[in-house]
Amino acid sequence: MTATGDAPVRGHAVRIDVGERFPVVRAHRVRGGKIVLPGDVDGRWAVILFYRGNWCYYCKQQLRDFQENLYRFRAADVSVIALSADPEAEARTTVRELGIEFEVGYGLDPLDIEKSVGAYLGKDDAFVQATGFVLRPKGRTVLAVYSSGAVGRLVAKDVLGLIHHARKQE
Repeated sequence: MTATGDAPVRGHAVRIDVGERFPVVRAHRVRGGKIVLPGDVDGRWAVILFYRGNWCYYCKQQLRDFQENLYRFRAADVSVIALSADPEAEARTTVRELGIEFEVGYGLDPLDIEKSVGAYLGKDDAFVQATGFVLRPKGRTVLAVYSSGAVGRLVAKDVLGLIHHARKQE
């Protein structure tokens, strides 16, 4: 804490703005191999969801929402990818419990994610707060949503509407 009682200022200068290219992010893939963004979604619209972890009720709600609407994302040719700092066993549990069919990555280093995409970090820098991005086919950001806590995150219906509207403007 500082002398004023405020938390020390962290290096949150990075925030990805509309039109900027999404930075390279690598994670282990639950189904094997690696996820490398934005390369793995190049040529497609994509939704990137950074979630806090298997233990987070609100994250599970969000992931369940995207899973329940996955058929709509597939019909619109939109990739959905969720990423967390969870260890492999926790990420596998999330996929199994929620019946997730989209790509899920695990083992992120929260400090690296803070530096690359500007996400807020949780207690003791142990996890990444909910952060979401919508990307155009060439990896350019259409929307970035940063939460500093448990709530405040992308919702499937809103994302689908945004992509539909953005495609009309192209």
